[in-house]
Amino acid sequence: MRVLVTDNLSSRGLQILKEAGFEVSVKEKPSPEELKRLIADYDALIVRSSTKVTSEVLQAARGLKGIGRAGVGVDNIDLEAATAKGIVVMNTPGGNTVTAAEHTFSLLLALAKHIPEASASLKAGRWAKDKFVSVEVAGKTLGIIGLGRIGTEVARRAKGLLMRVIAYDPFISQEAAAALGVELCDLPDLYRRSDFITIHTPLTPETTRLIDRETIAQMKDGVRIINCARGGIVDEEALYEAMKSGKIAGAALDVFEKEPCTYTPLFQLETFIGTPHLAGTSQEARESVSTEIATQIVDYLQRGILRNAVNAPSIEPELLKKLQPYLILAEKLGRLESQLSEGRMEEIRIDYRGEIANYDLKPLTVAVVKGVMDPIREDVNYVNALPLAKIRGIRVVETKSTEEADYASLITVRIKTDKGVSEVAGTLFGRREPRVVRIDEFPLEAVPEGYLLVFSNLDVPGVIGRIGTLLGQNQVNIAGMHLGRERQGGRAVSVLNVDAPIPLPVLEEIRKMPNLVYAKLVNV
Repeated sequence: MRVLVTDNLSSRGLQILKEAGFEVSVKEKPSPEELKRLIADYDALIVRSSTKVTSEVLQAARGLKGIGRAGVGVDNIDLEAATAKGIVVMNTPGGNTVTAAEHTFSLLLALAKHIPEASASLKAGRWAKDKFVSVEVAGKTLGIIGLGRIGTEVARRAKGLLMRVIAYDPFISQEAAAALGVELCDLPDLYRRSDFITIHTPLTPETTRLIDRETIAQMKDGVRIINCARGGIVDEEALYEAMKSGKIAGAALDVFEKEPCTYTPLFQLETFIGTPHLAGTSQEARESVSTEIATQIVDYLQRGILRNAVNAPSIEPELLKKLQPYLILAEKLGRLESQLSEGRMEEIRIDYRGEIANYDLKPLTVAVVKGVMDPIREDVNYVNALPLAKIRGIRVVETKSTEEADYASLITVRIKTDKGVSEVAGTLFGRREPRVVRIDEFPLEAVPEGYLLVFSNLDVPGVIGRIGTLLGQNQVNIAGMHLGRERQGGRAVSVLNVDAPIPLPVLEEIRKMPNLVYAKLVNV
């Protein structure tokens, strides 16, 4: 077995691979063309965040069996291309939790105590003691957006410093939050009450520029903001304006809209702190993820044991070949329904009909739940999806029947929240191609691929034309269109495949159009 390592891996990680008898080659940060030449001769590839594993690279991988990501995020790996070639992708979701939480709190305290600017002033020869009067964090309210793995650790540290902690996370139960001593609230309430706001949510169409001019206006005067999650969640131009005006007393970003970032107007502000995407990096975290991913690669290549796989469940290879198209369909249905549903999630119900009900359905149920959790947490995989749902107080119910309905096999995903019930159903065309064949009660045939604009409207002339014109004016190309309606003149649902994300102002303009019931941009 040959393993290629293209990003920094600890010496202990390399030693684990060599002790297992693997031939290990280290080629740090190869160019895309060089990686395409190299990859053909290896059984496994280990990367961190620098290496981009594109579909073109994977096409050149003749014998590649597994890709290991020493870290959490796998946005630098083309998962669909890897899955299509039967290449397992694994990550190490827990390795940098403590480090990221500590970095977040370091930035919070640095903001409160003016440490960076006070140090810079002193080094410049000024003893400006009266200029840098700090604020105490004890008794202040910390608002956490996203109470997942890292958000939870931040909450624990905040409680230790006697802060009041409130959080917005529509996917965690009241009971789980109460056990942490955290009060759940909606976003407007969090903005209004928080003295400090910290972000721990994935970057999705719904969270892109979540912190913008409109939301900043809802915040307390003098609020301080920390983002160690993903660049793009904070509108940096709006942040700059609010800091210049004094609305925001201070901000700390570890992530930026464009990285690497070596200049932004924010750097001119004395009350701004920036770090170069360091939150998940420490000696301990690097060692942890390196040894963990090396062990996972050894277990998979030598014993067929899968741990922390993000695109494949742990099942027999022969069964995996048969179920692979259904696994892709199930995950896409879960991801779609998760983004369409509204409210605090209480139950995920999956119904299997027809031929598919003859198989072991646990892997498919895990795939659905993984899809549902994907927009919520970036560390979800086939191993931890069900436990994460349980921790969040979400029931998972599975039903099946071998009786065929309208299709040889049909999977229906229904999510119940505190605001109601919604569902999507899908099947395979030609036993390979995923299709969404129903959204709630509306039949259609949509391709679940990339960015989708899903909207419901009254079935009157002109709605689709106005939306198409607006998208064209904003350089958003429509790649496909699929329509469904309950009856002529009633309600209708449309799904537009678009080539790029729709800017939030454009999406808001669509939502304000007459005869629109709702409009959502989802990414499947």
